[in-house]
Amino acid sequence: MENHFDTIHFRHTLEDYHADFHLHERFEIFFFISGNVNYFIEKKVYQLKYGDLFVINNREIHKPSILSNEAYERITVHFDPAISQMFSTESCDLQKCFLDRPIGEKNKVSLNLDQTAEILGLFYRLGRLNQNPNPYNKMLKISCFIELLVFINKAFLRGDNLEEYMSIPGKLIPILDHIDENLDSDLSLKRLGETFYIDRAYLSRLFKKSTGSNIHEYIIYKRISKAKQLIAEGYNATEACLQCGFNDYSNFSRTFKKTVGMSLRDYKKTIQPW
Repeated sequence: MENHFDTIHFRHTLEDYHADFHLHERFEIFFFISGNVNYFIEKKVYQLKYGDLFVINNREIHKPSILSNEAYERITVHFDPAISQMFSTESCDLQKCFLDRPIGEKNKVSLNLDQTAEILGLFYRLGRLNQNPNPYNKMLKISCFIELLVFINKAFLRGDNLEEYMSIPGKLIPILDHIDENLDSDLSLKRLGETFYIDRAYLSRLFKKSTGSNIHEYIIYKRISKAKQLIAEGYNATEACLQCGFNDYSNFSRTFKKTVGMSLRDYKKTIQPW
């Protein structure tokens, strides 16, 4: 079971780090330490500050945008959703903060100074246990991880998580809504420009400036995210391909594997009950 989750302490600078949109197969816990970074999750952009905590499920696309050469330092925990499901009870759902909310909403979990210190202690304890994987430490690592999930869900359920984020430019909001609602349609820059009476080059620059990446990559990840949802709901791969705007199955299969990190066949296996 120890291979089903991991905790990593990252430190990068602008010169040695680049990230585009990504979509994990595992759930992610993200804790920001330092840097000059904007963080994009679905349609929101957060200007990160020390102690920011985010929870991200396996359907939410996200990416950091590093704004200076100041070191970008953060702690992440990636884990198989089946673990949190296994240890959940009827009265204590450890997946609640990841799944009991709309996509791209309530990702940020607010912490006070005492809670920030407490969660840092849990992260560092996980890291130490991970460095010495003897049989007893494996059990302690699982125990610490469950304690971390309980801590985050209790903070999430307090109900006073007021998200502070930077607004996407007004001109982009209806375009992003249109993309969400028409993933099976032509979403080329040409068609988007014609639909919204906006110059294609200007649209491309505006999106790049707002997110740090290009709109084509965003659309690809949104389509793959929807495909994952459809397959989990029981649709076959061909149906998911067509409903997500991939008219060529071979291209869909290649793009899915490149984006998700596993083939369609392997992904289907992961959505079976543990």
